[in-house]
Amino acid sequence: MADSTYDVVVVGAGAGGGTMARVLAGKGIKVALLEAGPMIDPQKDFKTHKWPHDYGHRAAEPSGKAYFGTGTAFGFFTTVSGGWQLEGEPYTSAPGTSFDWFRSRVVGGRTNHYGRMSFRFSEIDLKPYSRDGIGWDWPISYEDIAPWYDRAEEYIGVTGTVEGIPSAPDGKFHEPPRPKVHELLMREAGKKLGVPFIANRRAVITRSINGRQACHYCGQCGRGCLTESNYSASQVDIFPAMKTGNVTLFTEAMVREVEVDANGLARGVVYIDKNARTEKRVLGRAVVLSASSCETARLMLNSRSKAFPDGIANGSGLVGRYLMDTVGFSLRGTLPALENLPRYDTDGFGGAHLYAPWWLWDGHDKLDFPRGYHIEMGGGFSMPGPGGFGREARAAGYGKELKRMVREQYGCGIGLSGRGEMIPNNQSYMDLDPDVVDRWGIPVPRFHFSFSDYEWKQARHMERTFRDLIEAAGGKVLGIGNLAREREGIAVPGSIIHEVGTVRMGSSPQSSVLNEYCQAHEVRNLFVADGSTFVSNPDKNPTLTINALSWRTAEYLAEELRKGNV
Repeated sequence: MADSTYDVVVVGAGAGGGTMARVLAGKGIKVALLEAGPMIDPQKDFKTHKWPHDYGHRAAEPSGKAYFGTGTAFGFFTTVSGGWQLEGEPYTSAPGTSFDWFRSRVVGGRTNHYGRMSFRFSEIDLKPYSRDGIGWDWPISYEDIAPWYDRAEEYIGVTGTVEGIPSAPDGKFHEPPRPKVHELLMREAGKKLGVPFIANRRAVITRSINGRQACHYCGQCGRGCLTESNYSASQVDIFPAMKTGNVTLFTEAMVREVEVDANGLARGVVYIDKNARTEKRVLGRAVVLSASSCETARLMLNSRSKAFPDGIANGSGLVGRYLMDTVGFSLRGTLPALENLPRYDTDGFGGAHLYAPWWLWDGHDKLDFPRGYHIEMGGGFSMPGPGGFGREARAAGYGKELKRMVREQYGCGIGLSGRGEMIPNNQSYMDLDPDVVDRWGIPVPRFHFSFSDYEWKQARHMERTFRDLIEAAGGKVLGIGNLAREREGIAVPGSIIHEVGTVRMGSSPQSSVLNEYCQAHEVRNLFVADGSTFVSNPDKNPTLTINALSWRTAEYLAEELRKGNV
């Protein structure tokens, strides 16, 4: 079979790749979009409005899918083809390292089921070195990325309210849903302690746009959204892009390497057709890697040639370096004020309606750690999954007394989770395992990871703050949340699934891999559009920034193609 040739080859069909494909296709550019997993069929694969009793074992999923080792449980719907451990696709960790790596092998990737928390990075986040002398500044400012945040929010739809908080820039918002009762209690407790709880900013539409229906508050966001009210790259980016006729989707395509020509420019990619079990090529004028932080770095390190013996565009030796994940810590409590509360629908849009942005952004001289964190919360009467009654299900007794206690206490629980910034360090990175390959013969990632005292002290601040909040609300602390995920008082690296870094942008080829447009310094027709481009890992969830940066890069790439520069 002859090699297929396109204008642009995009590897990875998640938030970055989906945005890239849609924007380029809209400009008439012919795109090959490669995904290592299968196509997704929302009507078949999503479990919206399904009941646990519709499935065997009350929808308790196999350990590798929903819950593996120290990893996070995603519950009823994770992904058609993914999980913490994938058959035939291992990864390794260096001695003394713990790292959990969740992969979502399916069109749309993790956006089919992620939390959809959508926060803009602020100028404080983008210029951290200028503020405290730690880490590095990004090569772009907030003014550079703000117009792309506008476009991303207006297109995908994000709820929120205008607050004027410097650490949490305001955006183009849909009307948010009203707070739930437990959230109102926590907001009042926050006022006593100076912690501001505001409307959550989530990629869920509350008014109809682009043919998508407004959220009807069924609370099933983690199971996939049949009404397309939640943002997912599959439904919102890729399916519309394919309708233009300018996108050719290759599924079950495991990309092995980026090929270069005699001039050291990218000429396309080599991939394994997983169904045919044959090696194939797709050629293009430009290549965009959007496979996720660790997969993109793995692909670049595996793309060795005479021009790039240490991996494509890796003359700096920085591909794979400065891997970061979010600092996580959780605390559980109970609120007696909610006992015997009349039952009401607390589903909402499938997650917290309020959150607390970092409130001490201008007071770090009084703290023993740099940067900050935001607070997420959980609670209410949502329909329990397997084991979802928690402490009530573990109570002693039987009969009327047990039922009375469950009815009294169900819905009284409160959970607070911190999501904080990790400072990049040279002990946290990924390289290729010299001995282990996957089923396709491709060397696999090997993780090296270490949190520092900065992150430890930040987690201790979370613990004190959460305890104070629960007690200020009249509640009682029960213990660290999700014990299987917490190790020595901080979430296991990787388990928050916000891994970023490894192919960072910057101004100098000596200290970065990419320029400010996510274009490789050493290979002008190679671009990256995922979280690997991040210079730091602010306390904000990364997806919205991936959307915005990918859109910005797509516009730049389209113009460079028009000019004949790539």
